[in-house]
Amino acid sequence: MKVINNVLKIICIIIIIIIGLFILWIYRGMFDEYKQNMKYDYYKDFKTSSPLEEKYSKLGNYRVSQVNYNIDNQSMKKIRVWYPSVLKKENKKYPMVIICNATGAKAKNYKAYYKHLASWGFIVVGDDDPGTGNGETTSIMLDYILNVNSDSVLYNKIDTDNIGISGFSQGGAGAIRAVTEFENGKYYKTIFTVSSVYSLFAKNMGWGEYDTSKINIPYFMAAGTGISDDRGVEDIEKEFAGFAPLKSIIENYSKISDDVSKIRARVTGAEHADMLVKTDAYMTAWMLYQLQNDEEASKIFSGENAEILNNSNWQDIEKNF
Repeated sequence: MKVINNVLKIICIIIIIIIGLFILWIYRGMFDEYKQNMKYDYYKDFKTSSPLEEKYSKLGNYRVSQVNYNIDNQSMKKIRVWYPSVLKKENKKYPMVIICNATGAKAKNYKAYYKHLASWGFIVVGDDDPGTGNGETTSIMLDYILNVNSDSVLYNKIDTDNIGISGFSQGGAGAIRAVTEFENGKYYKTIFTVSSVYSLFAKNMGWGEYDTSKINIPYFMAAGTGISDDRGVEDIEKEFAGFAPLKSIIENYSKISDDVSKIRARVTGAEHADMLVKTDAYMTAWMLYQLQNDEEASKIFSGENAEILNNSNWQDIEKNF
């Protein structure tokens, strides 16, 4: 009898442990849903002496709403969309920007970033895929959003002639591949990448190489000067060179036809982890310029007196327009 009681006690302890682990798993998922990797007002800490960069670092004039779509894809989990709240009431289509996550990043943990861009009049779309480097899930995401049914708030509200894409780090490689390697890449009108990992690194990580010579839409490529982006390696094919060394940025730029509007630039003193915040204002302005034909935003990039050319936050700039 004593042996039976001891066995029952052990079984009860095991059951309690299993229940505890299950509860912990549930709460961990709930915590991850609400955990944020950026402060809700992160843009208030941004510093610049350039007036247009200052302007676009702030929130725009639109109030923002959000909707989620469950998707049958284990990597993506959910597609998350931020959009101008007025969209629900207006008979108007809005330009759209697709965002490709960096390694380990998920849209649900960067809500403030998506909200910032949406506040400038964009439908902004992301998902919870932490590995976007090959571009496949980004392509799936675009197809899904373009084919929402009439029950969706986005139905017939997307300006399909004005769709942009942006990606950070691994997501930069994924954005390039989404544009160049998939049939629905033809929908993109412009691309902005932030410290896109260089092509050999992407290949070695199993995401596949990318080829910027295939890009035929306006492209802004940004990187940081910090050691995490550029280790100053002589031969980037023989050793790790940082995530986005200047040599790779120059190569990516030079491969693109001169018939395509293109610009490359680096953020002075920025490490890889800084780049999402430090490029946000100009990413926003770039999308306004390319997708909304915003004349003021264009002054940052166009011509000999472009603001970026005299902005101490940026260096190593080359452009052809």
